[in-house]
Amino acid sequence: MNAEDAGRPGEGTAPMGRRVIQVTPYYPPALGGLERVVSHLSRELAHRHEVHVVTTGLRTSGLPRHTVEDGVHVHRLPAVEVANTAVSALLPLHLAKARPGDVVHLHIAHALVPELVAAVAALRGVPYVAHFHLDVDASGPLGRLLPHYKKHLLGRVLRRAAAVVALTEEMADFLAGRYGVPRRRLHIVPNGVADAYFHTARAAPAAGPLRLLFVGRLQIQKNVARLLDAMTLVRQDVRLRVVGDGELRGPLAERAARLGLGNVEFAGALHGDDLVKAYADSDAFVLPSDKEGMPLVVLEAMAARLPVIATDVPGSRELVGGTGLLAAPEPAALAERIDRLAADAELWRDLSARSARKAEGVSWGQVAERVEHVYAEVLS
Repeated sequence: MNAEDAGRPGEGTAPMGRRVIQVTPYYPPALGGLERVVSHLSRELAHRHEVHVVTTGLRTSGLPRHTVEDGVHVHRLPAVEVANTAVSALLPLHLAKARPGDVVHLHIAHALVPELVAAVAALRGVPYVAHFHLDVDASGPLGRLLPHYKKHLLGRVLRRAAAVVALTEEMADFLAGRYGVPRRRLHIVPNGVADAYFHTARAAPAAGPLRLLFVGRLQIQKNVARLLDAMTLVRQDVRLRVVGDGELRGPLAERAARLGLGNVEFAGALHGDDLVKAYADSDAFVLPSDKEGMPLVVLEAMAARLPVIATDVPGSRELVGGTGLLAAPEPAALAERIDRLAADAELWRDLSARSARKAEGVSWGQVAERVEHVYAEVLS
């Protein structure tokens, strides 16, 4: 038996616990909050279970079809990307190896994969847990089809799941109201933070510019263009570092140049220790999104004791409200919050302390335990 065979769902020996199959269209080194959530959760679960991640090889620079990463079997299937949607003909064949007693954990933030998982799970008699990360908005030429997809396909996938994980109470209310998910099947499990991001102390910014940080995939939902427009209105001495990559990196860099923003740096994608250092080297964090689920980057910033400024939109509102500064989703409001923080050292200290308190109790170990309770209920 070769390494490829040894790692297939349906073969191999679990160290303990049950076999868990995590399904996500993208996985690190592909950049994104969802991708890192699945990675952290899978690695934590692998301490007690046999964990397989079934994903695609998209955005991974030609990594092998099968690898074992910190005890997690990662299966990267050949795929193509159509309208920002991963399409792999091998996905249903791979999932068909699932057997009774397995838990299929489906991570939802893209189309097509959920429907394939639901169909295969029904055929194999295997329960699946639907982990809802974000209700995406329409974009691109096929975006007009999204409302019909949500109504007729995604809703059915969610209602057929043995359990549905929501990141927040607000999201659970949305899933019950919009998609008709029964309340008894809804479970609130927040995202977590890796231990490396936690700071025990942080000094107030020294004299000089406020070092403002954004971390995220450079795509339309994050609306970094709004943040660039806000930076043209900021009056205090502020430097913005944009960490991330994506289809909009080039256009955003060109926009910053046109706006004459010499105080904005595009650092590209950072991982591991480099990303931890990016938080450590900053004074505050900003998220200008149109919509979020439960932004992992905000939790990481809070663990690093950074004051947070975010747009007052679903997802960010519930996490940042009462802890950081919320701004209306338009440039002038963002600029006002940035200026206010940069000019007020006492406010900075207060928000830094609030961030630290908010991040307590959300380690990935604790999150994994809550997910295991969901699994136990599904298989009881």
